Amino acid sequence: MTLTESAPAEASPDGADRAITTSGLAMRFRGGQLAVDHIDLAVPHGSVYGFLGPNGSGKTTTIRMLLGLVHPTAGTFAMLGTDLRALDSVLPRVGALVEGPAFYPFLSGRQNLARCDAADPSADLPTARARIDHALDQVGLLAAADKRYRAYSLGMKQRLGIAAGLLRPRDLMILDEPTNGLDPQGTREIRSLVKQIAADGTTVFVSSHLLAEVEQICSHVGVMSTGRLVFQGPLSELRSRGEPRILIRTTDPPTAAEVLGKLGLADITSTDGQVSAVLGGQPPEKINAELVHAGVPVAGLETARPSLEDLFVELTGEGFDVNG
Repeated sequence: MTLTESAPAEASPDGADRAITTSGLAMRFRGGQLAVDHIDLAVPHGSVYGFLGPNGSGKTTTIRMLLGLVHPTAGTFAMLGTDLRALDSVLPRVGALVEGPAFYPFLSGRQNLARCDAADPSADLPTARARIDHALDQVGLLAAADKRYRAYSLGMKQRLGIAAGLLRPRDLMILDEPTNGLDPQGTREIRSLVKQIAADGTTVFVSSHLLAEVEQICSHVGVMSTGRLVFQGPLSELRSRGEPRILIRTTDPPTAAEVLGKLGLADITSTDGQVSAVLGGQPPEKINAELVHAGVPVAGLETARPSLEDLFVELTGEGFDVNG
């Protein structure tokens, strides 16, 4: 399997162990642009699934299809074991924050959540107050519950949006760029909240273009590029991809490069003071011995796999924001 192929789905054929399954899901806009190009998602139950990709790669369009906000032009999908034909029956078990929260600025956080809850025909009205307070407590806003929304910081607004998705128990939370535009403190708060939601047993599907966010909170990833799913699988599998390289620091790069070539190493690059090559199957200690035998002064030798950032650039052809 090459680096640009999606990993095989790690699920049973009927998708019983998946929170989200798509098959050939596609969206073509009226102008002809294929925004989502026949993707096959497999999101395991209990995972924190990072839906990664540069801005404009099709992440939000995919989420809008999953939530029934737009209808796919091709393909099928299922959430929590229910396919799109019965989507209305499963949506009460799904919380979502898409493209930022929208609340009344002159109302308090609690009042805004009360209106969200009242708009849900399946909500249990007698328990509304307790559920609202519980949701506010989950996102750390109980102390600011009676403060007007317009006085909230951007991070508080994002947390209130997530609280709206937690007004009732959810089996799945879908979060679209939940840390977009936040300062480092706000970003840390949202990351901590996502971890807490997942620890409570809820599957979390979170889209992001921030590499650090996904590295810190996700167990699985799907990488999008120009509408296509170019990788899918556990984060650990993505980390292990890419051939390790050996890096030698020396005052004699030309001779070191010659030795590496004789050993059959590929993609040899030489710059001032160092030589690098794809390690292949050669033991580093053998390479070091050959260098010393050839009279190459070795000031340092190390091996490393490509960073996640390098892998993402190779997958998508574009850079990712590392920290936002």
